[in-house]
Amino acid sequence: MSRFSNSNNYPLDWKCFRFDQLFNFEGGLSISRENLSDEGICYLHYGDIHTSTENYIDVKKDYDKLPKYNEKLQNINQKYLLNDGDIVIADASEDYEGIGKAVVIFNEENIPFISGLHTIVAKDKTDLIYRDFKRYFLSDWYIRKQMMFYATGISVFGLSKENVKKIQVILPSKLEQQKIADILSTWDKAIELKEKLIEQKKEQKKGLMQRLLTGKVRLPGFKGEWKEVRLKQILEVRNEKSEITEDLELYSLTIEEGVTPKTDRYNREFLVKDDNKQYKITYKDDIVYNPSNLRFGAIAINKIQKPVLLSPIYEVLFIKDTSKYDVSFIAQLLTSDRQIRIFSTMAEGTLIERKAVKVDAFLNTAIYIPQDIKEQKAISKIIGCYERGIELLQQELEALKQQKKGLMQLLLTGKVRVKC
Repeated sequence: MSRFSNSNNYPLDWKCFRFDQLFNFEGGLSISRENLSDEGICYLHYGDIHTSTENYIDVKKDYDKLPKYNEKLQNINQKYLLNDGDIVIADASEDYEGIGKAVVIFNEENIPFISGLHTIVAKDKTDLIYRDFKRYFLSDWYIRKQMMFYATGISVFGLSKENVKKIQVILPSKLEQQKIADILSTWDKAIELKEKLIEQKKEQKKGLMQRLLTGKVRLPGFKGEWKEVRLKQILEVRNEKSEITEDLELYSLTIEEGVTPKTDRYNREFLVKDDNKQYKITYKDDIVYNPSNLRFGAIAINKIQKPVLLSPIYEVLFIKDTSKYDVSFIAQLLTSDRQIRIFSTMAEGTLIERKAVKVDAFLNTAIYIPQDIKEQKAISKIIGCYERGIELLQQELEALKQQKKGLMQLLLTGKVRVKC
């Protein structure tokens, strides 16, 4: 046992192995993303491991989604081809959480599939690990801390094959592995179903917004005219600024969550770097967007109850006259897919990474809205019901994920045993 030995925390009948006792290791075939296409042999790029929300790849099911390398199979060395049960580990990560992120290959039909750039492939040299158990055992903290210990680098963390071989795992019997995998897969199925339901609700919401926010479908009781209005008639730039204080915390804007808190570590870093830096103040119901990321949907209504700070890179706007314009309606219209597509055509700049929708161009954009604020409110209320329904489903999804996480901690350490 090494410096990581903690066998006392595991059942006495579980056994400790080094990875090199369990697996043979291969590297991947380094092909740049630019040389991949929609035709040829399925290819697994390390970036696709990092962006995946799954801990496995079913080659048959995911065939159409996988990038391809357009080369003849006979020209590919067999050592790069992935078989059923292989574990593919990303050997590079930009953050600690991504170190050693891996997927298990489900490929019972032996569809040609190449392990790619920045990957390490663990191929069974024994039959001691049940295939489906591989989806979960790498999440055990005992293994995770070894991955992080052996990772090297500063801005990018790397894992070598030689270091991966040193990692230890403490395993139950294969029968117990199967029972554990069966239990955890039940949670995975529940999570997958909830995610599909959320996507269905989001698509329904998009269709509803397309009909209601364009006036194609009118609500009963409303016959007033809709008019074209430029956003500068509705919105004004908020230019209040402040340093970070105990009462004014630093927040950020994400496409998924809107205005959301930064981590404590992030706040401390900014405080250390520049105590006098001025940040933009935003209040509840402000409309916030990222000029450099608006074309991808980085815009939201601020739902935080208290004033918070945002980086100077963001634009902060507010409704001039709330007696004429409903903030929820305006926010829903501005965050709709149709409007985001319009904003995407307005981005200026020479490099795609630096293209931005400047606030003057943003405010000069024309929108089509009902003159009657009652109709605005009625529309936003209906769409808001869908949004709250989606939020509740997302909370249920997060609860399932937390339940699974807690269950994994118990089952993968043997604190809770399954009946065999």
